[in-house]
Amino acid sequence: MSFPKSAVEWEEKAVSYQQRWDYPHCVGAIDGKHVVIEAPANSGSLYYNYKHSFSIMPLAMVDADYKFVYVDIGAYGKQPDGGIFAVSSLGRALTPPNSLKISTRCFSSQC
Repeated sequence: MSFPKSAVEWEEKAVSYQQRWDYPHCVGAIDGKHVVIEAPANSGSLYYNYKHSFSIMPLAMVDADYKFVYVDIGAYGKQPDGGIFAVSSLGRALTPPNSLKISTRCFSSQC
């Protein structure tokens, strides 16, 4: 798993999505999935989700070639996808001041 560390690497991800999938201005695809677990002792409703089961929620990002770029495991099942993303290290890094160094060129017609 190789996480991009520079603006050039992020631009390469965007170019890859454009070339392979004809999907412009994209640097990764992000999704989460409920993984059913047995309720941990004394966890209350932390892991209880809207599907009426207990789960954890891994969150992952893949590049255009389906290679994992980022994985966050262990969010409580009761949390919504957006909430899990917002508190993940990836979500926090994308919040200004953009510590990931994603070039604004990736979101313009120049990339």
